[in-house]
Amino acid sequence: MMAAQDPNKGTPYHLSQGDEPAVSGTKRKLNEREEGEEPHASFRVAYGKITHDVTFSLNRSVADLKQTIATVTGVHTNMQKLLFKGVLKDDQTLSEAGVKDGVKIMLMASKVEDIVKIATAAAATPVVDTTVSKPRIALSELTEHKKILDKGKPDDAEPGIRGRRLPLPPGGLRALINSRGAKTRLTFKPEIDQLWIGTNERTQKVNLGSIKNVTSESIKGHEEYHIVALQLGPTDKSNYFLYWVPAQFVESIKDAVLGPFQGWL
Repeated sequence: MMAAQDPNKGTPYHLSQGDEPAVSGTKRKLNEREEGEEPHASFRVAYGKITHDVTFSLNRSVADLKQTIATVTGVHTNMQKLLFKGVLKDDQTLSEAGVKDGVKIMLMASKVEDIVKIATAAAATPVVDTTVSKPRIALSELTEHKKILDKGKPDDAEPGIRGRRLPLPPGGLRALINSRGAKTRLTFKPEIDQLWIGTNERTQKVNLGSIKNVTSESIKGHEEYHIVALQLGPTDKSNYFLYWVPAQFVESIKDAVLGPFQGWL
């Protein structure tokens, strides 16, 4: 049984299996307690604008936690991605994942019905392309990008791997190059919902929710590396370009920023 905090009344209530809790409000509370002396931790799970206060056994698995979260959020376990110092694996216990009192776990997910609604609406609106197609020039051959690439790959760049998809390194990505030719590092901070973009001069701390899009394209002649654009504002003119991004990490960057189901829409 789970005890949850009613955001309107400020008093706890209990959820049994089969209950369908309301999801309005900005804060909810779940409690998972078992008899015995199992170690527990009280932490937060953030999903959109709602923060859930959770108390859960550290000996239970991440898969068990997802089941509990599903009963409250309505998000199926298969569509949940929990982030805390990287992506949590289903077969980990919370103790193995380093979860402890006071930490914040990010839930990145999409509900099936939301995906279906958007996909259905898109399919129902035919788009007629009346423009005359022009041969597309590769991003890496445009002057503004070519002048950066022509300086060569950083000596300490991580080797790129084509056709592979790997999780982000725990320490983030280093030895990238920005549009000013400066060495740049990306550090993901899921516990505070931020991406840190650092150079020798400064570190820009960007809220993940403010990044509108992430696009990428392989570098011609060096397809094991990509150019990645982080759209930090409302239009493409606000793109922050990164060069020599190893191909095996590109999709994981998109998942960490936009969520794992952005490719469905």
